[in-house]
Amino acid sequence: MVSNQVLGARGVAGLLILSLAVSGCSHFRHHEAEAQASASAPVAAQSSSGTTLAQAAPQEMTATEAAISAGNAAPAPASSALDTRGMVNPTAPMHYTVKKGDTLWGIASMYLKDPWLWPEVWIINPQIPNPHLIYPGDTLALAYGADGRPHVSVEQAGTVRLDPRLRSTPLDSAIPTIPYSAIAAFLSRPTVMSNDEVKHAPYVVAFRDMHNVAGSNNEAYIRNLTAIQNSRYAVVHIATELRDPDDNSLLGYEAIYTATALVQHPGDPAKALLIDPARETLRGDRLLSAENTETPVTFTPRAPSAQVKGRIIDVVGGTELVGQYAVIVINRGRSQGIEPGSVLAIDKAGDTVPDLYRGGRNIGSSIDTTFAPKVKLPDERNGTLLVFKVFDRLSYALVVGASNTIEVGDIVRNP
Repeated sequence: MVSNQVLGARGVAGLLILSLAVSGCSHFRHHEAEAQASASAPVAAQSSSGTTLAQAAPQEMTATEAAISAGNAAPAPASSALDTRGMVNPTAPMHYTVKKGDTLWGIASMYLKDPWLWPEVWIINPQIPNPHLIYPGDTLALAYGADGRPHVSVEQAGTVRLDPRLRSTPLDSAIPTIPYSAIAAFLSRPTVMSNDEVKHAPYVVAFRDMHNVAGSNNEAYIRNLTAIQNSRYAVVHIATELRDPDDNSLLGYEAIYTATALVQHPGDPAKALLIDPARETLRGDRLLSAENTETPVTFTPRAPSAQVKGRIIDVVGGTELVGQYAVIVINRGRSQGIEPGSVLAIDKAGDTVPDLYRGGRNIGSSIDTTFAPKVKLPDERNGTLLVFKVFDRLSYALVVGASNTIEVGDIVRNP
């Protein structure tokens, strides 16, 4: 008979062997996973001569570069469910040198039938500083993989990208996504105010010499402003009331920049000098902090990840009918998954018309047409917009393509 001590020793040995076996299996699976990850990793890029290039060692980044890198994460690899083989324009060049004045939207339109699918074909070059951005002088190359899928990448970096002075200056040489001149006034200045912000914001109560309006270098008296001397505030005129047509809820007010107020004498009222005017300033206009809140213009155009359907609720500038490069406001924002770079189609809502020819004859002459059956005509595609500034429940967008006139009330949806 085996003693209890022997049985105990055998039990401990058995547990030790089992532990080593489990550890070995785990160790094997770990190395197997590493091998699979290594096999699935992208191959090293090759130079034009065919020589394989090793990945560059990490470089010290400036604060500007780090911010851009954080805000422009690498696009996800093309989904295997999306067949990209037929998306390239027949006239797309195999090689293209980026020029000053180009935009990312323009380049994407040149290569693709649907420019918002740019992230599906753009290949990041890890050897190139700031590979998410495209600079004048960069040479782009169109290539096809073994499966026939198209890819666009930087074949050769331009001298602007490699200029060492860019490491100590803002990276403002990259081409913007959309024309900067069309949206410049909306980037660093307030454009929308909530009802509470309007109620509690400091305001212009009067002008020196009792003018009714004021312009450059005029002095204004400001109520409810707590500020120090030489501080700056943006003066805005409260214009259009922005309401959601779905439920008539108040989304905010359009705030139109008029001038910058430079505080000369603090107090209540405070006295400020109006500088950098864009239009006349009126009594009652509000003041907002002039801190820089500039919206980047190097975001990537793409369709929203969620289904979006909304409407155009305002056309900036007061016009009713607009075309390409007009700025519009839509009733969808951050809460609905919209972000800078989101691309939406613009549809004209189809009319509802009476069917006067049902049954093969014209019934319009025999009955009142109000009782005739109604037919809803299909929505018709009118254009494309690209969102560049986002709030909680509304967004500003630029019309980047228009096949017909666009107006308030038109539908916006996933392209």
